[in-house]
Amino acid sequence: MNYKNVIGFGVAGNFAGHLEQAGEANDFLAVKTQEAVQPKAIFPFYVPSEKAGFLSVYPLSSNKLRFPDNSGDNLQIEPEIAILCHVIYQNNQVVKLIPYSFGAYNDCSIRRPNANKICEKKNWGAETKGLSDTLIPLTSFELGGEIDKYRIACFHRREEKTEIYGLDSPALGYSYFHTKLLDWIVDRMNNQPDQGPMNNIAELLAIADYPTEAIISIGATRYTEFGESHYLQKGDTSIVVVYNGEKYTKQQILEMAQAQSFPDDISALIQQVIK
Repeated sequence: MNYKNVIGFGVAGNFAGHLEQAGEANDFLAVKTQEAVQPKAIFPFYVPSEKAGFLSVYPLSSNKLRFPDNSGDNLQIEPEIAILCHVIYQNNQVVKLIPYSFGAYNDCSIRRPNANKICEKKNWGAETKGLSDTLIPLTSFELGGEIDKYRIACFHRREEKTEIYGLDSPALGYSYFHTKLLDWIVDRMNNQPDQGPMNNIAELLAIADYPTEAIISIGATRYTEFGESHYLQKGDTSIVVVYNGEKYTKQQILEMAQAQSFPDDISALIQQVIK
């Protein structure tokens, strides 16, 4: 599916311990938060406007992951849930986000310690992000809604060997979730400054002529020991799975990942790493 008219954002620091594992916690030392578990910032990964520089390149793919030109870059899978939202404006300010579906997302990132902005690690061209073709309808983003039953799993395949890359985690494990997360994102869309690793999001919405839909990846889970210490190589396969934890077991999901075959009620994202 094509989302070239949809703006794309990610949430940084919404799962306890991920930034530390990714070596990015120091990027946010100067970012003040109101509580310890609050996410650090939102960042753009795609802005549908020719005025947006490298962020104007459409990065999403459901089956490929393009390796950076610089072979020295360390590339890691970032398993997440993405929510697709209607964006409601009033006087060019975001007043509400209305989520309508969700699915498996790979916020694949380059570990660049000298990057000035988060977004510089996120979009290095076409086919550098991942969103599953199988999205799950969302009728409510309140406590008790469909998404509360879901879990996030992540696997890495190389030479027919499948390893668990991310800790199998519940959607309810996000630090900010439901209305609290949406309200915080709306505030950041309107008020986040161009400061340190952050972008001014209101300016990006303006140059994109106020898109009415957004893809928002709401945060990466923690890595296993294997995931924390292994980077992607050409020929690898990245697998991110968002599944109903009341219907399927972790073992069943692992077996599906090994076979690279999933039923239609699971949002699975299988990407081949290419040059």
